Amino acid sequence: MSSRRQILAFAAALFAAPALAQTPDPTPHGAPAPVPVRVALTTTEGVVVLELYPDKAPVTVANFLRYVDARKYDGAEFYRASRPATRTGLSHTDGTIALGRFAPGTAKSDFFICVGDQSYLDANPAAAGDNLGFAAFGRVVEGMEVVRRILAMPLDPQAGKGVMKGEILKAPVRIRSARRV
Repeated sequence: MSSRRQILAFAAALFAAPALAQTPDPTPHGAPAPVPVRVALTTTEGVVVLELYPDKAPVTVANFLRYVDARKYDGAEFYRASRPATRTGLSHTDGTIALGRFAPGTAKSDFFICVGDQSYLDANPAAAGDNLGFAAFGRVVEGMEVVRRILAMPLDPQAGKGVMKGEILKAPVRIRSARRV
């Protein structure tokens, strides 16, 4: 299995205002730039530490941290391992975390972690159709071996619908906790 073009997806039945991809706002003169924020996801397979970039994706990071601080990701699951053949200034490369969406402006709590280069998920204003990409807002800084282990777990060939058919993990991986570190 190639490490390129693979995504580990997460989902929870959560509700919030949609998070939109955004261009970073310039820092007011003399004000310090926002510093990266780290979040540890403790899963049944191990710990994954994320570094989030509020200077690049302030709306998306704030949305994600709302869920972390309210402990909404506790007990949620990584449920999908996609192995198919944004305008934040971040590219979808190995370890990037981004919000999933159906249409522009519909991103809420579902996120995914890229394994390998996924730059085709970046915003591309020159492309035809929906070219807004996905809101990349951080990256894995510790625990990529955990992400790769989850991605390699067995899939249920009958589970899922449409493009997700055959990409659902037989045994979803539970997130025990998500906390700022």
